[in-house]
Amino acid sequence: QLMEAVKAVFRSWDNPRANVYRRMNEIPYDWGTAVNVQSMVFGNSGDNSGTGVAFTRNPATGEKALFGEYLINAQGEDVVAGVRTPSPISKLHEEMPAVYEQFADIANRLEQHYKDMQDMEFTIENGKLYMLQTRNGKRTATAAIKVAVDLVDEGMIDEKEAVCRVDPKQLDALLHPTFDPEALKKAQVIGKGLAASPGAACGRVVFTAEDSKEWHDRGEKVILVRLETSPEDIEGMQVSQGILTVRGGMTSHAAVVARGMGTCCVSGCGDIVVDYEGKKFTLAGKEYHEGDWISLDGSTGNIYGEAIATVPADPGSGYFGRLMGWADKYRQLKVYTNADNPRDAAQGYAFGAQGIGLCRTEHMFFEGERIKAIREMIVSDNVADREKALAKIMPYQQGDFEGIYEAMQGHPVVIRFLDPPLHEFLPTKEEDIVEIANEMGLSVEKLHNVIDSLHEFNPMMGHRGCRLAVAYPEIAAMQTTAVINAAINVQKKHPDWTMVPEIMIPLVGEVKELKYVKDVVVKTADAIIAAAGIDMKYEVGTMIEIPRAALTADEIAKEAQFFSFGTNDLTQMTFGFSRDDAGKFLNYYYENKIYESDPFAHLDQKGVGKLVAMAVQLGHQTRPDIHMGICGEHGGDPTSVEFCHKVGLDYVSCSPFRVPIARLAAAQAAIKNPRK
Repeated sequence: QLMEAVKAVFRSWDNPRANVYRRMNEIPYDWGTAVNVQSMVFGNSGDNSGTGVAFTRNPATGEKALFGEYLINAQGEDVVAGVRTPSPISKLHEEMPAVYEQFADIANRLEQHYKDMQDMEFTIENGKLYMLQTRNGKRTATAAIKVAVDLVDEGMIDEKEAVCRVDPKQLDALLHPTFDPEALKKAQVIGKGLAASPGAACGRVVFTAEDSKEWHDRGEKVILVRLETSPEDIEGMQVSQGILTVRGGMTSHAAVVARGMGTCCVSGCGDIVVDYEGKKFTLAGKEYHEGDWISLDGSTGNIYGEAIATVPADPGSGYFGRLMGWADKYRQLKVYTNADNPRDAAQGYAFGAQGIGLCRTEHMFFEGERIKAIREMIVSDNVADREKALAKIMPYQQGDFEGIYEAMQGHPVVIRFLDPPLHEFLPTKEEDIVEIANEMGLSVEKLHNVIDSLHEFNPMMGHRGCRLAVAYPEIAAMQTTAVINAAINVQKKHPDWTMVPEIMIPLVGEVKELKYVKDVVVKTADAIIAAAGIDMKYEVGTMIEIPRAALTADEIAKEAQFFSFGTNDLTQMTFGFSRDDAGKFLNYYYENKIYESDPFAHLDQKGVGKLVAMAVQLGHQTRPDIHMGICGEHGGDPTSVEFCHKVGLDYVSCSPFRVPIARLAAAQAAIKNPRK
């Protein structure tokens, strides 16, 4: 019996459920497990016996009072299995007053000793109390914050210890809606994808961005279901309660944009079969049609085939505010936000962001007249026509930048120039091609020729980023004009703000290409500033997202005034696999213990991290005052934030709803490893 029990414990370390749990909680497989053998006591030996589980404080609310349950004449598994309804621990005071007093005293001593809320298991055998185990109790985010702050007020721990007591990932639950717990108990899970963007969402199924907008305008709540999303879906994504995709990983377009918006997203559910023509999808043997209700849990990846009531987020400002105040007091990394519009910028600022580390300008091109103008630019076959088309876009860009600058109230804003390949702005369906050709006064054949000429076998490694500005410098000139004009206008309205626009050139791998684009930027910016008769400084930097850029960072720093590590692409190019497709095979790697976590979710410190550390060192050698940050999705991942602190970055940038997480993680990193 003993050997079988021991083997069962060891087997439990390596079953599929345990492997998933370890991956979720970043517990290394090679830690192993241990078996504790102790003599048995019997809670089922009569009405003077019993067993129970209790916490020294309420694990849901953090209230300071014994919280738990027990059963008379029962063993431990009876309490856990739920086959009998247990009594609250307070009732033990009536049934066995002496045992209750003894238990309450031990519980208090344990909490005083461990200086944290305890989760205890106990058995009573014939009137005698036995303590089976104690451990620090798991708790909700609300309880974690209240307990940490209360323990400081009670003199048990100091502020630094309180900051380290709260798991930064838990803050997600405070900032996003969640499902009503009672409604969730009755709901049936029909499928599971990646938990790409946290929160709970409930809505009617739609399959296109256009339908999403149309249904939303009618007052309906919608869930957008797509094979995968692209930048042209942005308007539909913006009005959706949640987004569900068949393909894509944790840094796919859907995941990244949804996190930025604070919208629930479940990505990469490969079991779904989508039929766009029939406006339906099949999952778990059942068809779901346009207009059917489904619910998504972006914190677990669960998909439900019904409407489930949600409850809004409640950060509980008092305790939350005090804890975050302590975090800001001790952290050494600055925390910026990724924001592409004034709304996201204001959201990040409200959550405590000290600047914007990544503003993706291409997301501004997809609405109404803008997309028409960008398409005009793409089909133009000479510089004059391209400049004419770009002149139509420029006022829109400038207006967006002014709104973002206003939202950030004079704090730094890093604006990334156009990054995606141009084919993303062109239609793919034949009916759309015909419609757009007619709108633009082109023959369908000519538009087809343009689309065919832009086709690339691997567009993520193709004609994009700074390569666009090398081929079409007029794009960089237009964007520079918009950035500098916006900064000048905002500076005039707010003389007390110090506006220093930061222009980021993406996808640089060679210092000469950076210099080529930078020369266009400098020439344009200097002319505008001189004409305005204003004294304005600006900076030109680059995104380090190609391994060659990291390896030659000393040369690139001769031209770049700042580095921002785009770790989504840097991870993709270093590993050599697509972040949108890796989800198809990564599970095999987890099962075979090759990888223990998704490198797009947690920064790979051995490989990608080595490139980042090398680039930091080389950059500082050439330009000691260079400032550096990270703007990939790793900027909101606590373990990655700790790495960024260790290698000496100045800031991390993440989506608005992850800003509090990054602030807390940065404080914990500084408390554990203070910089000199």
